[in-house]
Amino acid sequence: MPLAIYVLGLGIFTQGTSEFMLSGLLPDIASDLRVSIPDAGLLISAFAVGMVVGAPLLAIATMRWPRRTTLVALQLVFIGAHVVGALAPGYWVLFATRIISAVSYAGFWAVAVATGVGLVAPDARSRAVAVIASGLTLATIVGVPAGTVLSQFTGWRSVFWAVAALTAVSLVCSLLTIRESAEARGETRSTAAELRAMARPQLWLSYVVTALTFGSVIVTFSYLAPLLTGVTGLSAQWVPAQLALFGAGGLLGMSIGGRTAQAHPIRTLLFGLSVLVLSSALLAVAGDNVLITTALVFALGVSGFVTNPALQSRVFALAPGAPTLVGAGNTSAFNIGNTLAPMMGGLAISAGLGFASVAWVGAAIGAAALLATAWAAYLQHRTARPSTAPCARAAV
Repeated sequence: MPLAIYVLGLGIFTQGTSEFMLSGLLPDIASDLRVSIPDAGLLISAFAVGMVVGAPLLAIATMRWPRRTTLVALQLVFIGAHVVGALAPGYWVLFATRIISAVSYAGFWAVAVATGVGLVAPDARSRAVAVIASGLTLATIVGVPAGTVLSQFTGWRSVFWAVAALTAVSLVCSLLTIRESAEARGETRSTAAELRAMARPQLWLSYVVTALTFGSVIVTFSYLAPLLTGVTGLSAQWVPAQLALFGAGGLLGMSIGGRTAQAHPIRTLLFGLSVLVLSSALLAVAGDNVLITTALVFALGVSGFVTNPALQSRVFALAPGAPTLVGAGNTSAFNIGNTLAPMMGGLAISAGLGFASVAWVGAAIGAAALLATAWAAYLQHRTARPSTAPCARAAV
């Protein structure tokens, strides 16, 4: 893999830490800003809303820019938003900075994936996407738990300063290593042409699967800290270790998915979603048992991220004529799930159903994702049926 692929993964790591770090900071933020935990949870949804909107808008707005320039500019905006967030005097200022951060991060995601896919051969795209996306998994293993520990000693605002500093390091690395390929420099990217290339029903069904799949895991992860302390009975000091365990499972899942997604995207999705639904349901009924909960947290990480390379790379195969917008659309789909699922979890908690109820919400969303994936498999089989070529059968 080119060094630039790993640098793109570093950029996702630094910014992805911010995307998920609130899962370990919600109690402290709620206490400091004098809001409820469900209200603090809306900060997660605010970030997701910014990503939903930001990915396609920034992909269109910067389509004719050199990709390195775009990546650096978006990181600068992200850094600035986190500095303001660290100094935020109240809830609504922090809310606004989360949206701004998310818009820039969404643009970075979309351009980073498009850049990475363009730097490797077609048969290496799933691995390249897996390497870039593994930055997000490492964020859950290292960044989020480290941020939680840092907040316990120096307050939640210090985590925002740390993310800003790490993103600055990533920005410098981007300047030093990312170069436009000769093919990228010569291509003329057209918004209209890419939109026409996206007019495929199977692509939009894939977006539905992406939204449901990510929503299924993120609804539980978003409220994992209060679930662990309020239902399982763990002390706050053990929460970072559980978050790291989730991330370790995610890294394993990403590694497995990166190897299976290119040849068997649908099977990878069906396997991951089945384990995700089962793990979520078991967590809902057995979340008061420490050993079972610990095992299920790891299983959630594996199943939640084994699907990621398939979700990311499959859309490029479905619409190869839209290398920029197809990735932006997928980023938006991820964050539609990231927006609605925590809101649904918050509603369940506010209704008095308890923190364990978020796992039931995750199981239900995951079941819907399974049905959508089964429909995608049927459509793919029906399309490929006239052909008996081995490559057509291997794509399942």
